[in-house]
Amino acid sequence: MAESHASLGDDFEVSTPALDAMVAAAGSAPGCLGARMTGAGFGGCVVALVERGALRAFEAAAGTAYSRATGLRPTLYAVAAAGGAF
Repeated sequence: MAESHASLGDDFEVSTPALDAMVAAAGSAPGCLGARMTGAGFGGCVVALVERGALRAFEAAAGTAYSRATGLRPTLYAVAAAGGAF
């Protein structure tokens, strides 16, 4: 996921400093298996895969790191993968 995010920023130039900061904050947080931007870019969102049981620690660490890096407070949404639609 980190390589994909780097490619989006370097090769396609669709990331932003705020997205890069969130990917870095998420990637260094406990339980994170990977993070990258998603959506249309230029201010989209970041998706992070987090180990089961590490969500609260991840949210606290990623939120704090992002706020320190940007001066902004992120909104974090916890979701779980589910079966697809037919």
